[in-house]
Amino acid sequence: MKKLSKLEAVLWSIAFPGFSQLLCGQYIKGILFVILEFIINVNSHFNSAIMYSFIGEIKRAESVVNYQWLMFYPCVYMFSMWDGYRYAMPAEEKYSYLPFVFSAYFVTVGLMISPKVTIFNVHPGPVFLPMLFVIPGLLIGFLIKWIIKSRN
Repeated sequence: MKKLSKLEAVLWSIAFPGFSQLLCGQYIKGILFVILEFIINVNSHFNSAIMYSFIGEIKRAESVVNYQWLMFYPCVYMFSMWDGYRYAMPAEEKYSYLPFVFSAYFVTVGLMISPKVTIFNVHPGPVFLPMLFVIPGLLIGFLIKWIIKSRN
């Protein structure tokens, strides 16, 4: 079994949920993440939404995406990243899950409000707005982790 660094584990999970688990020899968990990502991706039409978003056709991206399926994606994605990160840690790191959990929450909220949000006369849509919501999710998660650790 290969031991990845925390950064490697997160980056492989960003590339595709389940990759860091497969690289570390956690085959059942890795295959489960890959299957979940595939099912959610296909049923939500996420790749089409990404393609339309990147070529500037936000309205078309909104019309193809299935929000009911896509709302599962942030949790599976962030859980896969946290699991890879946790496995790569040399020792038990308390509260390491908080930035990942809050990012999943915020990305899901960003996805839900994406049809209604315009920033500086730009409509970011179902791909870019949730991506932007990772930032406050991480910041709040790290802040809460710091507060809890400093009180202990």
